[in-house]
Amino acid sequence: MYIQGEDQKIPNYAFEPHRHTGNQMFRINRLNISVNYEQRDFLVPHRKDYYFMALIKSGSSRHWIDMTPYSLKPDTFYFTVPHQVHLKEEMTPLTGIIVCFTSDFLATDYEGSLRSLPIIQNPFNGHELSLDEGDLLFVQDILEKLLVEYDTKSDWQHTMLLSYMRILLVYLSRLYLEQLSERGQGEDRQLLKKYLAKIEESYRQLHEVADYASQLHISPGHLGDVIKEQSGKPAITHIHERLTLEAKRLLFHTDQVIKEIAFHLGFEDASYFSRFFKRMTGHTPQAYRDNFREMYQPNR
Repeated sequence: MYIQGEDQKIPNYAFEPHRHTGNQMFRINRLNISVNYEQRDFLVPHRKDYYFMALIKSGSSRHWIDMTPYSLKPDTFYFTVPHQVHLKEEMTPLTGIIVCFTSDFLATDYEGSLRSLPIIQNPFNGHELSLDEGDLLFVQDILEKLLVEYDTKSDWQHTMLLSYMRILLVYLSRLYLEQLSERGQGEDRQLLKKYLAKIEESYRQLHEVADYASQLHISPGHLGDVIKEQSGKPAITHIHERLTLEAKRLLFHTDQVIKEIAFHLGFEDASYFSRFFKRMTGHTPQAYRDNFREMYQPNR
């Protein structure tokens, strides 16, 4: 297992413009070992500052996302959102199609609807969708159309790419809802999405439900009631779980001392952070770091 040194941070890989077209927001290409997995940087913990999606057609491998291992398998669609921690165990042959795009690409959608899609919001932290024969044919057809358009220098190319991506993302969002059991798109559901988005923006600085209620211009009591009804969890739990997830990432992937991690997450007192983490996980930060690394040592 690769562990970051104490003086190192988890690298954050930026979206690289296309070497020929200069496209800085969108990229699609066929996946194969010689093109995509010759980059050994991906064999160490890293983040991406863009959305990453992949249709796997053949091959097998294991890829970790936020300490959870996923066995990549054929006819499955994988997706991640920006800033999650990735770790690929080994370079193995895989074929398929990958799509990468930035938040700026989504912002070019004049309707503004793409940002709110479940596959983009990912409120349930999913990372894979199973495709039956019909799903596979549909998704692959759209991806092939995207490949053709991406390789064609013509007027309205961006409009065409955005149109195809809108169809793809809406279709995948349907599958997301079916497979990850999200239901309902009313006002209360929208409030849940806004709340989760606010947490993602500010969890290091804001640790209280009242802070988010103020940003959303509603009372803490009403916010708490809606979040509990829509998610099954108290509103404060979502904040605590996001803090805990980031703490786990840093404990697992870096050798930063506990005090540094505590301050990074907005805790002024490292001992309070340790008590918080133990309450959330049942382990002290150091015990979690030691036990988890030993337990999940990847097989080579």
